[in-house]
Amino acid sequence: MYTEEDIKGIVEKQRAFFRSGATLPLDFRIRQLKALRRAVISSEKEIEAALREDLGRTELEAYFCDIGPVIMEINETLRGLRRWARPETHFSGLTCFPSLFTKVYKMPYGVTLIISPFNFPFMLSFGVLLAAIAAGNTAVIKASSKSVHSTALIRKIVSETFPEEYVTVIDGGHDVADMCLDQRFDKIFYTGSPNVAKHVMAKAAVNLTPVALELGGENGNWCIVRKDADIRDAARKVAFFKLLNSGQICIDINQVAVAREIANDFLEELKRAFRSQIGEKALENEEYAHLIDAAAYDKCERTAQAYADRTVFGGRGDRSTLRFEPTVIYPVDKDEEIVNRELFSPLLPVVPFDDSDVDTLLSSIEEREHPLAFYVFTRDKKWAKEIMQRMQYGGGCINEVCLHMMVKGVPFGGTGHSGMGVYHGKWGFDEFSHPQTVLTGSTRFNLPLREHPYTGAAGEKKMSLVRLFER
Repeated sequence: MYTEEDIKGIVEKQRAFFRSGATLPLDFRIRQLKALRRAVISSEKEIEAALREDLGRTELEAYFCDIGPVIMEINETLRGLRRWARPETHFSGLTCFPSLFTKVYKMPYGVTLIISPFNFPFMLSFGVLLAAIAAGNTAVIKASSKSVHSTALIRKIVSETFPEEYVTVIDGGHDVADMCLDQRFDKIFYTGSPNVAKHVMAKAAVNLTPVALELGGENGNWCIVRKDADIRDAARKVAFFKLLNSGQICIDINQVAVAREIANDFLEELKRAFRSQIGEKALENEEYAHLIDAAAYDKCERTAQAYADRTVFGGRGDRSTLRFEPTVIYPVDKDEEIVNRELFSPLLPVVPFDDSDVDTLLSSIEEREHPLAFYVFTRDKKWAKEIMQRMQYGGGCINEVCLHMMVKGVPFGGTGHSGMGVYHGKWGFDEFSHPQTVLTGSTRFNLPLREHPYTGAAGEKKMSLVRLFER
């Protein structure tokens, strides 16, 4: 168990290490990123085993969702870091004469706190850590107490790769998280729920610590399937995504709205896709991930039981294995309670709507809190592009699911109740960097333009020059 003094000591050691300037050289950062990559690659089998213990994930799912993305992003960062960190040079402008040039330096914040969740414990710990390292910060990782085996392995990997005064892992429950939040960090990065994010922000406000928040969204992520969509393709992709990690994904489809004209056909294709991908006996399939703990299982089961009369597929679970079948609930009204909160489970409410009345559905979604992800399936690409540029959400796809977060060089993040700040690649480097503007003056040719007097003939001449220069 940690005490407040323990955590305070860790932060003080990291602050002293940061102030020594050791993290600033790019060569140092690059060495640390390579060390992290080696550690992840050499621990691949251990990571797979930990994810199987915590979430029931297979080797392929573990690599696809946690291991591969970290390696891919480290590689992207190594390729771009020197370019991203290069100071920008700007012409100072006539107003600043005789200064000719101004620099913008990309400076690290300092000592950072990374609070990571259980659902993708390695990707959402190391994926954030690598951005903090690239920008020249130190880091304290508060890993989830729910993913016990993964957290223990994260702690082992970090302790064997980095000194404690540079990067360290703290485990424990909410009490330990609060002890961390009571310290003065220079940057906090939290991934989790909107409710906890409000608490994080309140704690950070005491020290005016800047925060980045990656949240699932209060009302969940919508997927819209219009009547002109390729029904089989849409059903196949929705089924894949709902099965992945048993629905415990921040960008997962929380509810799917299907045009009434094709609803029955879509439901049949969706059932067929679930059976094709996971089999008739999902609860016995070792490839099917399980819910994180008994509390998550019980919450899922209670919700499913409340909608048992409208369950058209699935609906059963096995508490001993924490597996719950992919469960389709139909029909569900767009204003019901189940589609106004993040489910974080394999439950899938299906909301029918008249295709001609899609604008009413979109208006209803717009009135709610902004989701982290938004998906549409349609053959009308013009309409889809217009909608995707009008709605407010973190990121999304047209005729696809989830893959937008796998694209190199693009940002990932939410807005409003789905978060603030972005990361991945250069965007992560920028998130953990503060741009500092430094103008270099001159001791010669300094004009009295900015100096008193401001009135009389001299003032009139100065005003004329100011108007000329400040255009």
